[in-house]
Amino acid sequence: MDLATRKIPMRKDILTNKMYPKREMVRIVKDKEGNISIDPTGKKPGRGAYVGLDPKAVKEAKSKKSLEKVFSHAVPSDFYDELFEFVDHQKARMDLFGDLGKKH
Repeated sequence: MDLATRKIPMRKDILTNKMYPKREMVRIVKDKEGNISIDPTGKKPGRGAYVGLDPKAVKEAKSKKSLEKVFSHAVPSDFYDELFEFVDHQKARMDLFGDLGKKH
């Protein structure tokens, strides 16, 4: 199987309902204790959901309390700030370095 035909795993952004390649997203996970955290490795146990690298969507999600609806659980305001910082940083990295698997 050559690299050109390799399937790219896609995930739906819970904030925008758009599909993106998994590598261009951030996983958020809610563990058994109800703690919600950013999962940069994508391997933490718990219920996961994906967010695209769109800082503006994270800001809107904070005002609409979107993550509370997705996880059916209270999400601290400072988690949204942490998520915004993480997404903003990852987006800047992708804009700067690009993604090796992505064609420009």
